Parts: sequence; structure tokens; C-alpha cells
Amino acid sequence: MLVAIGDDLRPDTILAAYRRGLFPMPVEPDGPIGWWSPDPRGVLEPSQVHVSRSMSRFMSQQTSQLTIRVNTAFEDVIDACADPDRPHGWIDQRIRAAYVELHQLGWGHSIEAWRDDRLVGGLYGLAIGGLFAGESMFHHEANASKAVLIALARHLDDGRPRLIDVQWCTDHLASMGVVEISRRDYAARLPELFTESDPSLDLGGSRPMEAR
Repeated sequence: MLVAIGDDLRPDTILAAYRRGLFPMPVEPDGPIGWWSPDPRGVLEPSQVHVSRSMSRFMSQQTSQLTIRVNTAFEDVIDACADPDRPHGWIDQRIRAAYVELHQLGWGHSIEAWRDDRLVGGLYGLAIGGLFAGESMFHHEANASKAVLIALARHLDDGRPRLIDVQWCTDHLASMGVVEISRRDYAARLPELFTESDPSLDLGGSRPMEAR
């Protein structure tokens, strides 16, 4: 649902919007910035992340292990997500600049999948209290984007109020445990999440992605 239109992408404006359940996205390529609040909303409870048998086998294969890193290549991740050859692209230079600034301020984070020294998948978003607002993800190798989402969900499954917001639910995300909730229910969850301290997104340094 489009709630408002306006091009103010200052950090305080964006953070205030997320605290009200809104996020920015151009209405059309290179068009005005819209502020959106989908109904229903796609969310992932960290404890409910689903790892399929095939994904579990993938993570168990020594030759297929990926290294998961955090915040070592934020700009590379957002640039991969903004690849103009991807369908339905929406990340333009205004959005890129705004989220790079949020990263520099400590709000924006990237979760990355590496094979040796090559970035093969990742996602980026904002951590605000107990909410991780995922913005976009990409992969250059099969299963790499799934691996980073699984790693993030497992890390956030710490017994405290946490929620991963994916905005809209797709078949791909639904297969990983993402569900749809009403806009009203999403808004009702936010106060509890924002009273939480921001999660530490230090996943213990670079480490192999493991099945469990």
C-alpha cells in the first residue's frame, strides 16, 4: 500500500518511517519516492526459518560450504542488489546513497556469502531494536542468498523479541518460513520490538555456513 510520496531520504526521516511501519521505494523507475506499508506484510520469525532437505545437504557438503561475513562489503552488496539487469529493479542512486549513509551511521548492515575471496550472495537491511528490516538480496551462486538469510535468522533467534521484515512474501521466501500478517498485526508488533536493544550482528567473524 502506498501511503505517501516525498523525496526526503535523510537518515532521521527513514528511521522514523520504519518505526511507523513504512519504508521508501520509488513509485516507478527514477520516479518520486513512495513510502509503502504493505497489507499483508511478509515477515520471518527467526525461530521459524525453514531449511529444506536439499538446503541442509548443500550446507553439509564440505565442497559447498560458504563463509558468512557481516558488514565487510556493504556497498558491494547493495550494488549487486541494484544490478540493472535484474528484473523489477528499484534501487537507484538516491536509495543507494541513503542506505550507505545509514550503514556508515551503524544502522545499515550486510550479511554476505563468500567463496574464497569472491562475494557470491548477500542481503542488506536495517537493524532497529529487535527489528531487522530486510531490503534486498542477491545471489551469484545457487543457494547463496538462502544461506545468508538462514544465518541471519539463526543469529537473531536469541530468545528476545526479534522479527525479520521482508516486506512482501514470495514463493521463494515462503518456502523458507516467511508468512504474511496483516498491516494491523505488523504495526502492533513494532512497539515491543523497538523497546529491545539492537542485536549484535557480529556473527563471530568469518565462519563456514554449517547445517544443523
